[in-house]
Amino acid sequence: MKILTKNVKQIAAVVLVGGLLTFAACDGFLQTPPQGTLSESVLQNQNGVRGNLVSAYAMLDGFTDNGGGLWGVAGSNWIFGSAVSDDAFKGSESGDQQAIQDLEMFIWNSGPSDQYLQDRWTALYDGATRANATLKLLANVEDIPQADQDRITGEARALRAHYHFEAWKMWRNIPYFTEEDEDFRKPNTEPVIPRILEDLDAAIELLPPTQNDPGRIDEWQAKALKGRVLMHDRQFSEALPVLRDVVQNSPYELEPNYWEVFSGLSENGSEEMLAFEATVNDGDPNGDNGNWPDRLNFPHAGSPFGCCGFHQPSQNLVNAYQVDEDGLPLPLSDPNWNEPDGNLGQDVPVDPRLDWVVGRDGVPFLDWGVHAPGWIRSREFAGPYSVKKTVYEQACSSCQSSVGWSSFQLNSKNRHLLRFADVMLLLAEAEVEAGDPNAARLLVNQIRERAAQAAQGPLDDIVVDIDDPRITWANYQISTYPPDHPAFQTQDAAREAVRLERRLELAMEGHRLFDLRRWDIDQETLTEFVEVEETRRTFLQGAAAIESRHDLFPIPSEEIELSQQNGESKLEQNPGW
Repeated sequence: MKILTKNVKQIAAVVLVGGLLTFAACDGFLQTPPQGTLSESVLQNQNGVRGNLVSAYAMLDGFTDNGGGLWGVAGSNWIFGSAVSDDAFKGSESGDQQAIQDLEMFIWNSGPSDQYLQDRWTALYDGATRANATLKLLANVEDIPQADQDRITGEARALRAHYHFEAWKMWRNIPYFTEEDEDFRKPNTEPVIPRILEDLDAAIELLPPTQNDPGRIDEWQAKALKGRVLMHDRQFSEALPVLRDVVQNSPYELEPNYWEVFSGLSENGSEEMLAFEATVNDGDPNGDNGNWPDRLNFPHAGSPFGCCGFHQPSQNLVNAYQVDEDGLPLPLSDPNWNEPDGNLGQDVPVDPRLDWVVGRDGVPFLDWGVHAPGWIRSREFAGPYSVKKTVYEQACSSCQSSVGWSSFQLNSKNRHLLRFADVMLLLAEAEVEAGDPNAARLLVNQIRERAAQAAQGPLDDIVVDIDDPRITWANYQISTYPPDHPAFQTQDAAREAVRLERRLELAMEGHRLFDLRRWDIDQETLTEFVEVEETRRTFLQGAAAIESRHDLFPIPSEEIELSQQNGESKLEQNPGW
């Protein structure tokens, strides 16, 4: 059952009571009283507080029906974290959504790309503002039991931390807003990680260990979020006990097989820690709750979906799933791992996760049919592969929306923003940095053992053993690392192995660029990626040189302008932009 749905926002928190002014609007809008909105007195009760909180959760996917852009807002980060990395391309065809094409070519100061950055900024601060509005309302409502007050405060502060952290990943230099702020024109010169951690620590103290409603943040999820923040801020020693606690003591665990993590038939499972709880056919006439910002990410043309062919995996990513004769990642042992340019045939052993992540010609695509050349909108432009993790099964008849534009793509699959495997791999990294490669090896092996449990099967039997004799399209092989394997004998080798495992496990989930940045290898990795991939996807020949300024996205120009006070901008632009 999906408790946290977007339709609630239509009756609450569209007015952000006493909170910040809406971001990314013209001066005239900022000076115009809200029209047709609910008054503070109407919302100042238990239902108003709860409705505001649900509306803060609703922004986890980034979409709002208040106008503005659609695709750049995606909480899944499929554009900024995935398409702007070596994992994927924008997809579709040249010129379609030029903004994304500019972004993946590292042209981040064009008009179209600036608008997408503006949209993402707006969505994140909309989410933070809704959390602040909840806290401000809560302070003025007297008839809510103390336990509920604590829980609501904890959830709102965790959400506020999440939205600011996502903004920090994009721009680093951002303002931090609380329910006490009256003016949005705050400088971005103060560090925000301490503020994020302060909110998460408060949430950990206030939240229960488990929640009754699916999708609500609990104490363990807040701890996991804290561990992730610490790892991104390279506070490894501080992150280590937090992540150990979550992995060893929380009720969360890996799903039995990889497919179940992304199946529309299996949701709110043991691995889901933070997700957008999507719904369809819930009374919303436009299907707004059905993953709007991700609905382009389905095969196009002759596929059963017919639209829209975005977010296509790269050849570089496909090649990374090759394994050696021992079933271990080929990129660790063969410097020529990225030479293949085309579909990997049955003579090439591959990790079975490849065909849960990537749609490939000749391979069953869940239960929809065999992926074929006609499923791709423009193969010469964006390659021969399709995204798979965002697609639901044909057998999941309840997953599809019956209303809205491109309703076939609107669906009820939860969109993972943090899952247990992610936390395990963060812990593995922390163990490496603490000088214990073997502890990291044991964690990585758990991930790989799970990956070995199932492979894409025939159309009438989606999930089969990796050595099922009916598999004629691939040679699936995957093994765990033995204690004496060179990959875990030194800190440097273990660091490389864990980072590669993270890519294989979390591919196409919006993490890749931000991982490369926090590892401080983004310029090197992406430059090498473009040098090779531009021979396969020629549009990349027009890509800008990747420089130190690309370590951060430029702050949207409209935000710089709106922050002016007495002719001086409160927001400082990021270096190089």
